[in-house]
Amino acid sequence: MDYGSLGMSASAVNQSSSPREAPASALMNFVDDASHKSDRPGDEPLLCIDNIQGNSIAGFNKDFQTLVFLRISDPAAFKAWLANEVPFVSTAAEVLSFNRLFKALRFRRGAEKRSIKATWFNIGVSAAGLRLLMDPSEVDAFLDAPFKAALFAQSASLNDPSDAASDGAPQNWLFGGNADSDAHVVLICASDDQSDLDAEIDRIQAAIEGTTDTRQAATAHRSGATILYIQRGATLPQPLTGHEHFGWLDGVSQPGIRGKLSANNDDLLTPRQNPNEPGQGKPGQDCLYPGEFVFGYLKQDAGAADPAAPTGTFSKARGSAGADWTDDGSFYVVRRLRQDVAGFHRWLSDTAAQHDLSAEELGSALVGRHPHGAPVLAATADDRVIGNDDCRNNFFEFQNPPASGQAPKDDSQCNPGPAAAADPQGQRCPFSAHIRKAYPRDDKSTLIAQLTESDTQTHRLLRRGIPFGDPIADEGNLSKDTGDRGLLFAAYQTSIANQFEFVTKNWVNNPNFKEAGVGQDPILGQNAQDGRQRQFVTAFTDDDNNFHDPTLTIPADFVVPTGGGYFFTPSIDGLYHIAGRTDVPPVCLGGHVPPQPPQPPTPRYGG
Repeated sequence: MDYGSLGMSASAVNQSSSPREAPASALMNFVDDASHKSDRPGDEPLLCIDNIQGNSIAGFNKDFQTLVFLRISDPAAFKAWLANEVPFVSTAAEVLSFNRLFKALRFRRGAEKRSIKATWFNIGVSAAGLRLLMDPSEVDAFLDAPFKAALFAQSASLNDPSDAASDGAPQNWLFGGNADSDAHVVLICASDDQSDLDAEIDRIQAAIEGTTDTRQAATAHRSGATILYIQRGATLPQPLTGHEHFGWLDGVSQPGIRGKLSANNDDLLTPRQNPNEPGQGKPGQDCLYPGEFVFGYLKQDAGAADPAAPTGTFSKARGSAGADWTDDGSFYVVRRLRQDVAGFHRWLSDTAAQHDLSAEELGSALVGRHPHGAPVLAATADDRVIGNDDCRNNFFEFQNPPASGQAPKDDSQCNPGPAAAADPQGQRCPFSAHIRKAYPRDDKSTLIAQLTESDTQTHRLLRRGIPFGDPIADEGNLSKDTGDRGLLFAAYQTSIANQFEFVTKNWVNNPNFKEAGVGQDPILGQNAQDGRQRQFVTAFTDDDNNFHDPTLTIPADFVVPTGGGYFFTPSIDGLYHIAGRTDVPPVCLGGHVPPQPPQPPTPRYGG
């Protein structure tokens, strides 16, 4: 599940099953590889990867992750602590170098041997936290209203539960539900190995809380902060590895990112592996301008005839940030989403039986993919070959079939095969299906003239989530799910208003997107009315080849928010700026486009 399938990045274990990957790095000779040739070389910005934190554009891609949430009590002490921690912060350059080496070794050896491993660490700060650490006017300069307001203040507008008896109501969240429990800081830690991650968490806890060991009294250090909550996550064990708790493969559809990593024009962040479309990474993976996810770079143009054309006047991602110190930073959204696995599967089983379907068939119509990842547009059943092939499992559009038939120019590119037929009427992938609601691709609407592929691409998210909790113990017993399990949704963007909240409010929760009466997203959607039940129109063809489009009702929320927050993940330079260190030379000098007028912060259409 995700906001464009709930939010997991592909785990290192799951990546090993992917049959094709582009040449990995300077460790390999990619100068002449077709996948390292840009369709718009003049628009590929040089990314300051030594300044950008590693989990945004690179992605940690680790099997184990822990988020540590902090409250600041002594700003001066915390700034000193922060300055000491900046050298431990993992950069995009470090993460990309590791990922490339990892892939190169796996490619040469033909298997994943875990011969190398790493533990990563990143930092995010909320608006309330920034106000404690710096001049409040610098926080006021951010134009993104939701970031400044905090997630708990936006909860009602996201249709979260409000009944005090519900665990999903902010006042009952485990963290982040009000001004007193809102985290000022999030520490993002990830590792290939659980014991290595535990050691890093121990180091962080000692650094935050100080040591009480008299033998270490000389090095004792108080951070000026306290630990509010610790959330652990991990990819699920087999047979659910790479899947979320409901059982569907996750993290399939991620945007590519334009940009180069060095002065070499062929050193692209996202290799172009689709021989049919030079503006894509993997087939179906449109490459977007980095200003959608990191401040200081070219953005997408919502009104462009060509989605690959960057904006002109408003070319810098400053629409939601103010001063230069925000360059190379991103907004980071975290939502702790508890899943009622037993309730979901019980409803699937009961409802499917009423329509002469299997629970898997109905679930696939709701998600838009079969459990192992094959899109319903490309397969009528759970085709694991398609689902496991990242050259094929995202190769589709809704309005018009993507171009196909071109052979790979060399071994660095994919051969996705024939394209799946499009489905403009929603008869194979319903308009209400999760993947269509959360990412409508090239869809058009009879109600929303602004719904174009160019506009859609301005609302994308870089998802970096991971499951938490153990799988349900007895899948055969659907009487009750008493466990605490779900998804730790996390995503990067440069406008919470126009990306995360826009998708949630205008698409996922909107019963009239993209056409009147199609209902809310059956997986992630929330309805603040009608006792929280959701109605939606689904679609399927029965064994006699008869088409059905029944309206179904889900009586309760199977995904419930139980915590979260809105954060800003600054650059390395930005972290030193927040810490008040003026003696540290900047990492990036002159590497960004000149300042531009801010982009209007109001979304182009509302709901």
